[in-house]
Order: sequence, then structure tokens, then C-alpha cells
Amino acid sequence: MSTGTIKALSAPRVSITFRQYADLLATYLKPQMRLVVVAGLALFANIGLELVNPQILRYFIDEAIAGSPLGRLLTAAALFTAIALVQQVVYVMAKYTSGRVGWTATNALRADLARHCLHLDMSFHNSHTPGEMIERIDGDAEALGSFFSTFVIHILGNAMLLIGILVLLFREDWRAGMALTAFAILTLFILSRLRNVTVAHWKATREASAETYGFLEERLSGREDIRTNAARPYVIRRFYEFLRVWFRKELRASLMTSIVLNTTWFMFAIGRVVALGVGAYLFFNDFVTIGTAYLIFHYTNLLNRPIERFTNQVDALQKATASIVRIQELLHTERVVNDGDTAELPQGPLSVTFDNVSFAYNNGETVLNDVSFELPPGKVLGLLGRTGAGKTSMMRLLFRLYDPDEGSVLLGGQDIRHTTVSDLRAHVAMVTQEVRLFHGTARDNLTFFDRDVPDARLLEIIEDLGLMRWYRTLPKGLDTALPPDGGGLSAGEAQLLAFARVFLKDPSVVVLDEASSRLDRSTEQLVERALVKLIKGRTVIVIAHHLVTLNRCDEIIILEDGRIVEHDDRKRLAGDPSTRFHRLLQTGLEEVLA
Repeated sequence: MSTGTIKALSAPRVSITFRQYADLLATYLKPQMRLVVVAGLALFANIGLELVNPQILRYFIDEAIAGSPLGRLLTAAALFTAIALVQQVVYVMAKYTSGRVGWTATNALRADLARHCLHLDMSFHNSHTPGEMIERIDGDAEALGSFFSTFVIHILGNAMLLIGILVLLFREDWRAGMALTAFAILTLFILSRLRNVTVAHWKATREASAETYGFLEERLSGREDIRTNAARPYVIRRFYEFLRVWFRKELRASLMTSIVLNTTWFMFAIGRVVALGVGAYLFFNDFVTIGTAYLIFHYTNLLNRPIERFTNQVDALQKATASIVRIQELLHTERVVNDGDTAELPQGPLSVTFDNVSFAYNNGETVLNDVSFELPPGKVLGLLGRTGAGKTSMMRLLFRLYDPDEGSVLLGGQDIRHTTVSDLRAHVAMVTQEVRLFHGTARDNLTFFDRDVPDARLLEIIEDLGLMRWYRTLPKGLDTALPPDGGGLSAGEAQLLAFARVFLKDPSVVVLDEASSRLDRSTEQLVERALVKLIKGRTVIVIAHHLVTLNRCDEIIILEDGRIVEHDDRKRLAGDPSTRFHRLLQTGLEEVLA
């Protein structure tokens, strides 16, 4: 669903199998098996101490009623206190280790989700906003953090505590054991029947959350346009609409959760009635002592604790299940653009060929229609056309961000679908008008976080491109952290930094997508000097509105409505008054193609 459209969705029933839970736990807990074992040992110790202390309390009650010496009672009290203190220490240890397991597993899951999303195609990312993806990767993974630690410290532990209590009740009296075992089975049966009641509703809540964050991300990134066009009231109204949908889904999910919780509390009340009734019957018929009758009631209350904890964790597990559903949907999303048969592209300048290429985004309107041309290796092609003519779409196909619907794109005479995507993009580079800088050091922004590039090479390129004045302003040199907004770089300096990235990559084919359209005259002269070096020994495609950039082009292609309407040698086209290119030169590229 687009963030721009809000629809009331009826939450479908979603079900997760035990195998899916088990596979997820095995994947992310196995690397931490030592910590899991430590948490398990602490858990066993905590359960044992929790079961032992009521026995001491029973002994204290019976001995007090029997009039035993004060020293014996004080010894029992001291032992009870000591065990309680040790139990708290062990519980904290179990809680810490299980929490660490959950956090580590959650981070590993985040990394896997991020890695998977980075490998998905542009068609996927164009249909999902960055805000939505942040919620999917971070929010859904966060919901599973308690799931990983829950299984270690609560679900498994409380199941063992429940079994231990029932065993001890049978040990005291089989009738008490039978009655409270029946109560436990009935309670767990009811809870298990309610297990998936809220899953679909919490899934819908997570989706509403993702849509809201996606809306916020889009509007915050366009805040200047919103302000200058007086669109703030509209944005706020739409924001309230998203919040209202989110609130209603959250309210519905919380209502279903409260039904589960109230059912649990009602069952607990029944359990206490059963315990009091059984204890009274056994005591008045001289089957047990008053201390044992109290022990039965105490164990029943203790029995309620693992069931209550289990119920609370079922609530968390239901939220986690909704996230698991969404995570699995994401992980099962497959790439459309897949690696070929690993055929490697040759080194050096490569020819670029479009062979009867037709393409449309998401089976919509055709944006490229039967495009065919061949650019020889080492030549420079000027690509012209109005906005929407298909220039950017052609470059996206060249980088295999998409595959053509018909025809093929070739590099060096080889269909790029037969190569690996990584090898293709190692041979092709692009310099765009909008330069993206990352929150990292100057070195990271130049090398895209590749620490194998020597500093001497970086400084050589900085010097060649005229960026030395900017470099001298960096307090820590290449180790100076740059914020994402540019770190004090002017538009021209940022453009030169993008050129530096291309020089470091040393590609076979370079695409200049309106790369000099924002530069002032002095900076443009630096770029022109850099272009001389960049073009030498490479195949270059220039998308430009500036005449000075086209002077170095060997060939010109003019696109119109996704078709090539003119393609020839630049000088021949410029000298022929009947050509479109000649008329563009006379009229002015900036005015005609803007």
C-alpha cells in the first residue's frame, strides 16, 4: 500500500508454525550457544530454588504449630532468607545473559534484513519508502528481541517450573496433583486456543506504523517544498489521518490482547478456589498437615506465576509473530535482476550496444521503444532529450538496475545479463548532478568505505582535481568526519568529490548525468580539466544541457518519447542545417531541452 493512500484493512488470519519459530531460533541462537547454556544453567538453578523455599515454609509452619524450639524456627527462617537472596542473584544472572542473547540475535537479524534489502532491485525500493524500510528492518527486528530472550528465560523456564510444581504436588498428595494438573491443562488449552487471536491485528498495527514512518520520511525530506508552497496544513491533516488509522488498529489489537489477559485472570481465580477447596478437604480429613495445606495453596499461587508469565509472553510472542510474518515476507522477496553465468567483462574501454530495447516500469507505459545503437569503445556519446524522454531509463538499464522487457544491452559485445551484477558495476561508473555524501570520514566518502585504498592515491587525486584547498580545511585530514549534508563542501566541491570516486574506481565506461549543470565558472574549469583525464581511455556517455560538455562528444543521440530520433557523428550533425542537433545548437540547448 502506498503511504499516500489509507485504506481500512480487515486483518486476515495469520498463522505461524512451530517449525518456523524453531528455525528462527536455531539460526540466531546457535552462534551464541555458550551464552545460551549459561542462561539455561542459571535458569535451572533459579527454578530449583523457587521450588525449594516453599518446602522450608511448610516445615516452619508445621514446626511452629507443633511448638518446636525457637532455635529450630530461626534456623529455618535464616535458610529461607538465604535461599531467597541467592535466588535473586541467580535470576539477575539469567536475566542478563538471556537479554544479551536477545540483543545479539536481534542485531544479527537486522544485519541480515539490511543485507537482503540492499540486494533487492530498484523496482522493490521504488515501491517502499526509506521510512517504511527503516520500520521493517529495525522495528520488526526490535519486536523479536524479547522473543529471543523470552524463549530462554520465560517460555522454556516457566514450562519447567510448571512441570516441577505439578510433580511436587503429586508428591504431597495425588488428589491435589490430579486436581491442579487438570486446572493447568485446562488453562493452557484455553490459552493455546487464543494464541493466534491477536497475530493478524498486531501485524496490521506494524504495517500502519511502517506507513506512518514512511509518510514522515517523505514529508521531512521535502520540507522546503512544503513550506514554500504553504502545504503545511495539508501535511498535518494527512499525518493525523495516518495516526488515526494506526490508533484504531492499535486499539483493536490491544482489545484482543485484553481478552486474552482477562481470560487468564479468570482462570487464576478458579485455580485459587480449587486449591483452597482441595487443601481444606485434605486437612479436615487428616490426609495432610496445615503446613501441607498451605503448601498446596502456595504452589497453586506459584503455579499461577508461570502461567501468568507465559500469558504475558504470549502477548509479546503474538506481537513478535506479526513481525515474523512481515520479516519472512521480506526475506522471501526475490530479486528480479539476478546474476548471469559469471562471464567476466574484459578490461579497457568497452563498446556499449542497445539492441532493439523496449522497457516499461512495472508493466506500465512504455518509456523506451525499440532503442538501438552501438557506441564504439573509447568514444564519447552525447545523449540529449527533454525530461521524460528516456535518458535516465537507458542508464538504469546499462547498470542493470532493471532488465529490458525486450531486446538486450551489451558491453564489449557481451549481453550484460550473462555477467554478475558486481562485475558489471565494477566496469561502469556514474557521476550525477546530485552527489550523495555519507555520515563518515572524508576517506570513507571518497572510497565508499573501502579501507584498502592507500592515502597516497587519495591525496594524488585530491590534488589533481583541485580539491586541495578544501582538504586543508579538514582538521583531521582524511579522518575528518563529514556529516551527510556535505561537511562544508560547496556544490562544486561535492561534484569534484564525486569525480574523485570515479577516478578511484577506474571503470571502463563512465556516465556523466548532467554532471556539470550546477557548477560555477571557476569550478567548471576544474571539472573540465578533470574530464580530459577521465575521458582518456574510457567509453563515455554524457547526458548534458550544456554546449561546452558536448564539444568533446564524438557522437550525438537525441531521444524523444522513448525513441531515438537522431544519431550520428557530432560534427556531421552540427554541420547539417536539416538536423535537429543543428537547430538545437542555433536555438540553445538549455532553453529547448529544459
